[in-house]
Amino acid sequence: MKALQIAATGMSAQQMKVDVVSNNLANMSTTGYNPRRADFADLTYQQMARPGSVTAADGSMLPTGIQIGLGVRPAAVSVVIGQGTLDATGGDLDVAIDGNGYIEVQMPTGQTGYTRDGALKRSAEGLIVTSDGYPVAPGITIPSDARGLTISPSGEVWADFADRVDPELIGQLTISSFPNDKGLEAIGSNLFLESPASGAAFSGAPGQEGLGTLRHGYLEGSTVDAVREVTELIKAQRGYELNAKVITAADQMLAATTQVR
Repeated sequence: MKALQIAATGMSAQQMKVDVVSNNLANMSTTGYNPRRADFADLTYQQMARPGSVTAADGSMLPTGIQIGLGVRPAAVSVVIGQGTLDATGGDLDVAIDGNGYIEVQMPTGQTGYTRDGALKRSAEGLIVTSDGYPVAPGITIPSDARGLTISPSGEVWADFADRVDPELIGQLTISSFPNDKGLEAIGSNLFLESPASGAAFSGAPGQEGLGTLRHGYLEGSTVDAVREVTELIKAQRGYELNAKVITAADQMLAATTQVR
């Protein structure tokens, strides 16, 4: 009896779905977070009679055959890419990407990370960094006597000074895009790494070559839809329960078989 193993794969799949949904709900308030979706595929089939085969009895052709599925397996956990709502914060280093693109971040390992979390900070040395202290490319230093900052939609960073009327341009922020955003490798802390599946990064000034623009004083909210996630959670719970009932039924059938004398 294969029902035990088949139902076990179903329970495992529904458990993974619950894990994905719970992670989405946990990140409802994470800046720039896009929800994940678990995709599944059926396992191989036991071919008891192939479609189109000829029966030995009268030589007729089987129109459908007999194919018994052996369960389900995880196929992918993909990112549902979407634009989050832009929430006004008024922070002088808060920026949201309106459209396509990622902010470039210099990792301690020498790699380049990418993020849509625009809650930037100022280090003790005046560098513009992420919340984890990683410098934002191309490494802009804010003068110690600057009294205010303005970031234009095209990424120009202007500093205001008490003894000057006109602001001074101190740097240019760039953002990057990828042929396949879903192929980026998530490493936590709202950061991604380029991968063979994502394709090579294209960097440029915001607003050019299909890249989004920057909104100064805003942060991008999460795109998690709580109602949809709770609905998926209920479906996964019911699916888990049904597969558990199949295991119970199969166990009872096996028990009845052992009692036959």
